[in-house]
Amino acid sequence: MTARVAWARWTGLVAALCLLNIALTLHNVWPTPAVRLAQPVPELSIELMLALLAVLAWAARRGALPAQLPAVLAVAWLLLALARYLEITAPALYGRPVNLYWDLRHVANVAHMLAEAAGPALALGLLLALLVASGIAFLALRLAWRRVSAAATHATERRVLAGLASVLAVAWLAGLAGHAPAPGWLRFSVPVTATVADQFALVTRTVADARQAPLAGGSAAENAPPSFAALAGDDVLLVFLESYGSITLDEPALAARLAGARAGVAQAVAATGRRSVSATVVAPTFGGSSWLSHLSLLSGRDVTDPGTYARIMQGSGSTLVGDFTRAGYETLALMPGLRQAWPEGAFYRFDRILGADALDYRGPEFGWWRIPDQFVLARLDAEPRAGRPRFVFFTTISSHAPFRPTPYYQPDWTRLLGPTPFGAEAERAIALAPDWTNLAPAYGDSIAYALQWLAGYLERQAGADLTVVVLGDHQPPAAVSGTGREWTVPAHVITRRGAVLDALLGAGFVAGLEPQSAPIGTTGGLRALLARAFSDSGFVVAEQGLDASRVDVARGTGEAAVGEQAL
Repeated sequence: MTARVAWARWTGLVAALCLLNIALTLHNVWPTPAVRLAQPVPELSIELMLALLAVLAWAARRGALPAQLPAVLAVAWLLLALARYLEITAPALYGRPVNLYWDLRHVANVAHMLAEAAGPALALGLLLALLVASGIAFLALRLAWRRVSAAATHATERRVLAGLASVLAVAWLAGLAGHAPAPGWLRFSVPVTATVADQFALVTRTVADARQAPLAGGSAAENAPPSFAALAGDDVLLVFLESYGSITLDEPALAARLAGARAGVAQAVAATGRRSVSATVVAPTFGGSSWLSHLSLLSGRDVTDPGTYARIMQGSGSTLVGDFTRAGYETLALMPGLRQAWPEGAFYRFDRILGADALDYRGPEFGWWRIPDQFVLARLDAEPRAGRPRFVFFTTISSHAPFRPTPYYQPDWTRLLGPTPFGAEAERAIALAPDWTNLAPAYGDSIAYALQWLAGYLERQAGADLTVVVLGDHQPPAAVSGTGREWTVPAHVITRRGAVLDALLGAGFVAGLEPQSAPIGTTGGLRALLARAFSDSGFVVAEQGLDASRVDVARGTGEAAVGEQAL
């Protein structure tokens, strides 16, 4: 063998090993879905070392390798690379790891949403690019494994590879045992197989949990259902404001951006003779899975994973909806994002559920979510009343990622229900595509829009007997909020009822629209707190405190707990 041929063989082998290693040690360009290929993180894959030792041992024992082995290994490597990509991308975009058991069922809707936001041409281009990239990756990985297989049958190359893989595997095992056998530059990536094992464990645990008895919701009352006498017959509008996190107050640049819109709400509160109180609470989820927060508040039990959610839905425990029904209220669910069957409706037992079809929005579509939040409230006012006060549960959508296109505020509320609810401003808003590399400005615009329509609705209902509760469902995804952000959200109550305000102030709320940063409790605990504040002074509730694990999450140190959240 000439020196030139030997050099080419060794160069090809090194290139093959680098490719196989990079495939399982990927890192992303935070906080985007892009992969750091130009400047990869210098880490080693223990899976590659173990796979090398297995292939080399096979070749040494048999003297040859099956012809189909490189293709089989290439498929396995491609799947592991995909698992690695999901592992690094989900925290960057959402702030928490992926849970394939629960998340896969939402992939179609998420893909549809992203396609709607990106536009059909770009979406099709991305799909074709993904297919082409997958094919190229498979061919490259197969070629790499062919080169490794050839080295395994070459005595000198096999000995070098065996020695290198053995030393590195021993170094990894020694480090796993708590020793420090390697210099600082020798770094191993977290094994992808550990991620796969974790996902398998989630599946088995979830299946086991599903066989257990259904769970009941938290109990709001020890002796009797709440009377809501302190409300004095007010309608109650409970607004779950999508992605409304504490970052809107804690992040200086964002807080300054929203100061004017928040001042507008404060002015509307004062101008209509109302007062506001606010607090911070710990949400059960981060960056998504809003339904966990919805059930937490309505059931009075902090629902931090989809398994618990499913078990509660299988039961028949009491909810805040039932409390209002027993107190003589008409209960409505305003859910503009609801486009399909909603089995949870049977559990909650709302009198009426107004999903996307029932709302009958005929204006221009603002992206995947279509229906502007402001229109939904205008539509609520047009709904016939049942002759008794209302409890309205409103899950907003206009501030949902990717936050574009953001509807613009329509000062003329009467126009919203007409044939042309918006003018040329809507066309300009719809044409504004999201910047996937910097979602923060769009997020700020979407929350500013929410505060605008909230102020406008308070003014529109200036003479109405109305108490409004506004609560964030979760912080925005990590692409906006950053890493290590606390799982906290603001809660506001706006009312004229002095007894309600006094009770909430006594429970840790503060006057105004800017709560203290320290959480007073959890989303689930709010059910009992609100029930007490809305009822007479003799109503007794079962208090729900903030346990230690939720405090850790609130402080941004509960990263290990996020693995059971869904996209």
